[in-house]
Amino acid sequence: MEGFSLRINQFLAHYTKHSRREAEKLVLEGRVKINHEHAKLASVIKENDKVFLDKRLIKPLKNKKFSVLVYHKPKGELVSKADPLKRRVIYESLEKKYAHFAPVGRLDFASEGVLLLSDSKAVVSALMHANLEKEYLIKIQGFVTREMENAMQEGLKLENATKGAHQKTPIKSMEFAPFIGYEIIKNHAKYSKLRVIINEGKNRELRRFFAFFNAGVLDLRRVRYGFVNLNALPVGKMRFLNRQEYNELHAFMANAANLKGD
Repeated sequence: MEGFSLRINQFLAHYTKHSRREAEKLVLEGRVKINHEHAKLASVIKENDKVFLDKRLIKPLKNKKFSVLVYHKPKGELVSKADPLKRRVIYESLEKKYAHFAPVGRLDFASEGVLLLSDSKAVVSALMHANLEKEYLIKIQGFVTREMENAMQEGLKLENATKGAHQKTPIKSMEFAPFIGYEIIKNHAKYSKLRVIINEGKNRELRRFFAFFNAGVLDLRRVRYGFVNLNALPVGKMRFLNRQEYNELHAFMANAANLKGD
């Protein structure tokens, strides 16, 4: 578990029934040991450490079993179980044994890139409701204007944000938070390319944002979701999280459990 690192109270809160505050009390009572030495509140659990609670070894990987897939969703697939219009859905590309995996959020029909799926409802819910960074490569019509940059830096509130949305959307108004970051890769009258980072996941958010400036999105690819990068994963292919990503996820879930317990 290279890179694994958790405070002792986080570790106990994530891998036992105890809350973070209960875990701190257990440590103060001398009921927790790390490698047979009494734990302290400042103790950090790292790779290959053995943690004992009342002489019982805590086995984190066995206590929390779940799997997460990284799928490079292509354009022309819906993130859905089925479609009344008979359009292709992601589960037609994934093997049948993954039919019970739920997606973390959505990518619209015309977009591609990182899509996470998990067999754990808790993992899906935690990832969806966290303000994790999402990074996109975008190609838009026309120039990146000063007005666009101001809105990316300062945010934007629209009473009518239907331009760029699905024609049957029930969401009319929308507020866009300032982008976490952006980079203009190419700026040209015909088309421009940008790398943008946001931490929201509103319905067709980026398409609506750029449509307000009459700059249609020609291509949209999500290249990162939080700590998971697309890298060289081919379009239409999937993989499991690697070891480092699972370590990041375990730490993320531990922190989410702590916040919930506060």
